[in-house]
Amino acid sequence: MELLHGEAIAAEVERVLESDTFRNSDALRRLLKFLADKMMSGEADQLKEYSVGIDALGKPPTYDPRHDSTVRIQVGRLRQKLAEYYRTEGEDDPWIIDLPKGRFKLTCEARPAVAAALTLETQHETARVPTEALVRQISGSRKVLVILSVALAGALAWGAIATLQLVRERQSASMFHAMWTPELQQLWAPFLNGNRPLIVSIADPPFVQFKGYGAYRDLTLNRWDDIFKSPVVAAIRKALHNPDIQRNVYYAPVGEVSASFLIGKLLGPRVPALSLLRTSELSMQQLANNNVLYIGASVFFDDELHGLPVQLDLVNARPGIHNLHPRAGEPALLSDQVPTGTSEDGEAYVLITHIPGPLGTSEVETFTSNRTPGRLAAVEWLTDPSYARILVSKLRKPSGEIPRHYQVVLKVKYKAGVPTETSYVFHHELQ
Repeated sequence: MELLHGEAIAAEVERVLESDTFRNSDALRRLLKFLADKMMSGEADQLKEYSVGIDALGKPPTYDPRHDSTVRIQVGRLRQKLAEYYRTEGEDDPWIIDLPKGRFKLTCEARPAVAAALTLETQHETARVPTEALVRQISGSRKVLVILSVALAGALAWGAIATLQLVRERQSASMFHAMWTPELQQLWAPFLNGNRPLIVSIADPPFVQFKGYGAYRDLTLNRWDDIFKSPVVAAIRKALHNPDIQRNVYYAPVGEVSASFLIGKLLGPRVPALSLLRTSELSMQQLANNNVLYIGASVFFDDELHGLPVQLDLVNARPGIHNLHPRAGEPALLSDQVPTGTSEDGEAYVLITHIPGPLGTSEVETFTSNRTPGRLAAVEWLTDPSYARILVSKLRKPSGEIPRHYQVVLKVKYKAGVPTETSYVFHHELQ
């Protein structure tokens, strides 16, 4: 008996993803999410091995299923993990998600005991029909019979609609609450207390626009004065016969966009107001009046960060994270392993910083890294219940509380620009 409501399927998928069985299997969690989304959108029947490899597992466009069995191996592992989950943690779940062999389409069926109960209830309802028919015959009036039949049909229809609506509301509420855990509450409590609006600010790297041609971006040029004085920009302009140049701020890295979506999905229903703003438009007054989340390279938020009333222990700048006050066993520098050539595979460190705003009354949290996959992974650690559980276990003090202000270092491995593995390195509590 397959579930027909996306909300219920999503709730069951979320329950599985939050389980201990799947906690440390990043690739399988991504694969399960992908297949569940395709099932609920009705696209599962069109899935091919190639598209699963590219879209779910981050394979490069050159991926060839004939010579690379990664998808088949991961699908087999997912099938085994699901079976393991329902044998252990999920043994009491009323629904079972499965992945039949030879297919990429998930199924979500009632556990046999539940299905049997539903069948028995249906038989019981059917058995009552002759009795109701007998009562109608005893009435002896065709007119009364018609009236009773219409009333009964109306009552049954109303009951069915009301029941369906109640089920949907409960499923929706269940999914909403399933997304929220005690660990997420601990991490986000400072942003939820009071009625202060929340601004999500994403970096908008400066591009130079050659009028009549395209836009140009140099990763080492992050201020307009430097761009307009750059010999490289001057040489390009000369080669194009000296077109006018102007500022262009209409581009944002895909990692920042994806991270903003995750935050909006989690916090949108829980804060009084949520808005998105380019960092170039963010003022110190807005930092004082609003809670702010910044996602991007540190270079675009340095001026604002240095104006806040906390002395930082860690700073994010090339070639990685600089530890200004190393503690026992900690390195002074954590260097990224940047990709070479056009490859989008590598390792990067990411810094999560939670500090007070300019007046000490608002909250500011930044997710910075030299690579956009690192910034996306950092936001995942504060929006995904499984990652949040790990992070809180690292931050938690003997009292059970986590520091009010802190900096956390994570290490992110990424492939084809997609974060594939993230691990905790260390954190500092800020005074």
